[in-house]
Amino acid sequence: MKFFGGISLAAVIAVTGSAAFADDITVGVSWSNFQEERWKTDEAAILGALDAGGATYVSADAQSSSSKQLSDIESLIAQGVDALIVLAQDAQAIGPAVQAAADEGIPVIAYDRLIEDNRAFYLTFDNVEVGRMQARAVFEAAPKGRYVMIKGSPTDPNADFLRGGQQEILQAAIDSGDVTIVGEAYTDGWLPANAQRNMEQILTATDNGVDAVVASNDGTAGGVVAALTAQGMEGLPVSGQDGDHAALNRVAKGHQTVSVWKDARELGKAAGEIAVALAGGAMNKDVDGAQSWTSPGGTTMSAVFLAPVPVTAANLTDVVDAGWITKDALCQGVTNGPAPCN
Repeated sequence: MKFFGGISLAAVIAVTGSAAFADDITVGVSWSNFQEERWKTDEAAILGALDAGGATYVSADAQSSSSKQLSDIESLIAQGVDALIVLAQDAQAIGPAVQAAADEGIPVIAYDRLIEDNRAFYLTFDNVEVGRMQARAVFEAAPKGRYVMIKGSPTDPNADFLRGGQQEILQAAIDSGDVTIVGEAYTDGWLPANAQRNMEQILTATDNGVDAVVASNDGTAGGVVAALTAQGMEGLPVSGQDGDHAALNRVAKGHQTVSVWKDARELGKAAGEIAVALAGGAMNKDVDGAQSWTSPGGTTMSAVFLAPVPVTAANLTDVVDAGWITKDALCQGVTNGPAPCN
């Protein structure tokens, strides 16, 4: 008996009233920008789950264009997909695509980024907690000082979820005057080059008067570290997330304080399993582990939230032991670093 997203194939047949076997199912994935390192890991996990379920995979890369993503999804629908996994480039602009899928009876999974529509199934990590973990690690390294907040894309609701979690941790220190936020900026498209430019401008405006940076993912952290390094300031506390290999190497070198690891293998696997279950006729609320969740905009949705793990110099061995990164890749260029690079 095969199980998809915790739902047995027999249960799916009972829902649909017919033997809708997985090998008749095609799942389409719309990527916002497949050039980011982490999405390749997500894709491999999705492919593995679909292959295990006997389903077919098709995909499209929007290349950071919300208009291209809409046309991509139209094309995927025209190809006859039975379910869609959508990593939204712009949470607001994606609405017509969800409507087009709904018109064809195609379930949509909002993958890692919120699509505020009660017809979509929301699958992500707990991004508010990710923000807390980022700020907590930086605050432990710099309990007093001048902070910069490098946020994610203004079109991605995750940017504000993260920022809210960060603020929860820092608020008391801000109120007491121990922490002062001297610069804050969104990062268009989450692009490292934009984060670097924002950080350079803040360093110029403050005459390098910065003691710590809460950056919202590893790409933006890379841009921040590049800007700091150009000023001879590498080693300041900097946060990130995603467990990008380059970021974990920066943690080993002491150039980044934390990368909150969201094991994309688990997220991708869950997405593939849920897509097969929904394509087979399961209801959103019946997906294994689903909870009823109300968005900041007041939309009630079915959602699954996976648990993130902060990776610092103290637990770098964990990502090697988990097979996420090799010791050689983690420790490249590291001398006298933390375990396992010592």
